[in-house]
Amino acid sequence: MKRASGVLMHISSLWGSDSIGCFGKEALEFVDFLADSGFAYWQILPLCMADECNSPYKSYSAFGGNPYFVDLRQLADSGHLTTEELKSARQDTPYVCEYAKLGNTRMELLRTASKRASDSERREILNFISNDKYIAEFCEFMARRAANDNKPWRDWTTDTVDGDELFAWQFIQYHFFAQWKKVRGYANSKGIKIIGDIPIYVSYDSADVWANLKSGIFDLDDEGNMNSVAGCPPDYFAEDGQLWGNPLYNWNNMKDNGYRWWCDRIDHMLDMFDGVRIDHFRGLESYWSIPADAKTAREGKWLEGPGLDFVNTIKDVARSRGGENLIIAEDLGEITPAVKKLVDDSGFPGMRVFQFAFLGDRETPHLPHNYNANCVAYTGTHDNNTLLGSVWEMSEGQRREMLEYCGYRGQDWNSRESYEVLIQTMLRSHAGIVILPIQDLLLYGADTRMNTPGTASGNWEYRLTKLQLEEIDKAKFKHYNYIYGRS
Repeated sequence: MKRASGVLMHISSLWGSDSIGCFGKEALEFVDFLADSGFAYWQILPLCMADECNSPYKSYSAFGGNPYFVDLRQLADSGHLTTEELKSARQDTPYVCEYAKLGNTRMELLRTASKRASDSERREILNFISNDKYIAEFCEFMARRAANDNKPWRDWTTDTVDGDELFAWQFIQYHFFAQWKKVRGYANSKGIKIIGDIPIYVSYDSADVWANLKSGIFDLDDEGNMNSVAGCPPDYFAEDGQLWGNPLYNWNNMKDNGYRWWCDRIDHMLDMFDGVRIDHFRGLESYWSIPADAKTAREGKWLEGPGLDFVNTIKDVARSRGGENLIIAEDLGEITPAVKKLVDDSGFPGMRVFQFAFLGDRETPHLPHNYNANCVAYTGTHDNNTLLGSVWEMSEGQRREMLEYCGYRGQDWNSRESYEVLIQTMLRSHAGIVILPIQDLLLYGADTRMNTPGTASGNWEYRLTKLQLEEIDKAKFKHYNYIYGRS
């Protein structure tokens, strides 16, 4: 990897006028900010639809795009929405994602826009859909779901699909991918590469499972019920572990067909992004299998994953595309020697998190002096507190050790200067890439945290305003990136 740095911020957190960030001009302005600050990467969270808790890690499709990210102003400019309709989408507050409002109004507005597609545009959209079977399956799945009162596929009673509803989803997906292509193209033209995110598992109520009931690639019984579900054992984030509830894969059956579904997924993601992070990579060595009727994740057990055979297969997919195609292995959590060996053998850079550096011994890989060049280091991830919030929560001893380690000699631990030293420590480290969450550039506290694992509400809501972004000293970060060889 070329020594570089970047910023972690999801599309939903972009400023704007319509209740959530989108693929509009704000995304291009953020690219300009990154370029002007000497950063080379923009890392985002999954772009798929979010679940009822607004999490993008449990979606109706691993391939489909989130309708909320479609820029309404571009639809208005092309005549699909009126000025009054656009005004109806205006947000009440710029500081959080207004999921309740979006849930009540956004899809109806997009359905209205789809009805104004011209005949030539319809042909273009249908041609786009016909060339991507996974997007076609997703659109059909969502249309069937609507025909069944938006119930999970297990509860469907009719196969009748409304033609207008089906086309609305096709229209949305066409514009989603067309608009995203413009954002990525602009980023690349400014020297910015975008890193996407692949949740290792999919939702049970998804087009992925529904379309593959007979393929045997998921761990289901003959009636389509889940035999076991995904999660992780007790750890730093959750004392009872995390019961995610996703269906697990039948890795033996997947291997028999050359991991085709996963190969298509990797290819799809690398078509959208310049690199991807594979979430919960350790699940490829061994994974936590929980009985489907379990009450907590404590009832699970470790089972062997597909290992290096699978890793080499997806590496072949990446190589076949040419270019960099960065793949990051999220190797956090309970990391055994076997997991470490798989990451090392894969050649993929693993992850290091500064917030974990002072929780263990001096051998922890999260201490900056233990970073190697083939890793991506973060002050924190979307599942962590902000840097400022984490420092406030440290014990006095941990905080003193951390500040001494980073060379801070001041008396006030809660000062801008002390946090600047922490960020500089990361940037001067050996890590090939350093990623800083946008909240840490702003030195914001725990109230701007993106997600708290194991909690069902209050997550995924953070947004920043354009005025807040303008408070960041671009020249300072450009200088840091220069003197530490990251630009």
